[in-house]
Amino acid sequence: MIFNTNQPLAERIRPTTLEEIVGQQHIIGKEGVLKRAVKAGVIPSMILWGPPGVGKTTIANIIAQQINANFFSLSAVSSGVKDVREVIHKAKGYSKTILFIDEIHRFSKSQQDALLGAVEKGIITLIGATTENPSFEVISALLSRCQVYTLKSLEESELIDLLKRAIKSDEKLKKKKITIKEYDALLNISGGDARKLLNLLELVVDALQSDKIKITNDVVTKIAQQRIAIYDKSGEQHYDIISAFIKSIRGSDPNAAVYYLARMIEGGEDVKFIARRLLILASEDIGNANPTALVLATNAFQAVSMIGYPEAEIILSQCVTYLASSAKSNASYVAIKTARSLVKKTGDLSVPMSLRNAPTKLMKNEGYGKGYKYSHNFENNFSHQEFLPEKIKETKLYDPGKNPREEELRKRLKALWKEKYGY
Repeated sequence: MIFNTNQPLAERIRPTTLEEIVGQQHIIGKEGVLKRAVKAGVIPSMILWGPPGVGKTTIANIIAQQINANFFSLSAVSSGVKDVREVIHKAKGYSKTILFIDEIHRFSKSQQDALLGAVEKGIITLIGATTENPSFEVISALLSRCQVYTLKSLEESELIDLLKRAIKSDEKLKKKKITIKEYDALLNISGGDARKLLNLLELVVDALQSDKIKITNDVVTKIAQQRIAIYDKSGEQHYDIISAFIKSIRGSDPNAAVYYLARMIEGGEDVKFIARRLLILASEDIGNANPTALVLATNAFQAVSMIGYPEAEIILSQCVTYLASSAKSNASYVAIKTARSLVKKTGDLSVPMSLRNAPTKLMKNEGYGKGYKYSHNFENNFSHQEFLPEKIKETKLYDPGKNPREEELRKRLKALWKEKYGY
């Protein structure tokens, strides 16, 4: 066999059988559902869901090889409806065709719709790979026609085993005497991604330029130049980190919040993305408990958009620590969600006649605007009248939070409306 040493290590030692794959034994092991399907030669359309570098692409390739299927591969990042239709057209000339779509969660609804008929008729067997929850990212019609298999993160022992296999099996590496004294840096920098791990190993070996190599944490860190936080802007880590970031601010922990901010900055996250999430949080999780939070978040967004990195990190840190330390309330968030739910439930209720606009004489004669009380003409700029449709009158949708600022709002509303809304 001729080995192309110009290929990355991860490609050179990519498994060619299910037995060679490290991990995922729950689906490809001796009793695994995919193992049985391959053995029977009957492969359902499926979605492989799991973090980066755990074998999704490899499994798809091996399945196609082992059932002698014609294999097409598309990336959702660079392919469109036209590409999908071309594959479907070609597939009609084969008895078995597997279409592998990497990052299928990036396909739009129209792109996913283009797959439906071919999957349903069996023209193609779809294997989609995604790092995102398919129940959110894949349209229900397509999802109902696919089996979803969850791939697990590789264990530390499995990743170490992978490194040992590479050193022993790769034609390039086995010519050298390689000893790994410490694994922590290799594992941490690669973040559990087997592909990154193998390519990092090769980077270290190439950099040392010796036939006798000892790998330590210090050696790996220096060669990698920058110890990249375990963060992937296009993968699952992106969503895990931003989730932890938001929850830390919501949970009033500025220390954890600024830590996750640093993780995103080190990972090269778009400064506007971070600032945009802070804007949303300022209303969703703080709201009227501290209206200044939204003002600061808005100003922070404008400032970092103009300045960019590296100075933007100072502004972001100020905003993050302020929001995390602020009083919290989701009362405004709950109010609009409750109101929308009520609208969906009750439909298009008639607006009270007193509140309707009456630009014409006919409309005035019909009673439009009759009985409306202009609030500013009354004491405290308030007049007691009904603003909601008759069917849902006296419905309380906004319930001020239990914090000093909103307690003031509660007292004012109670003084105005008495017992009407139960404030």
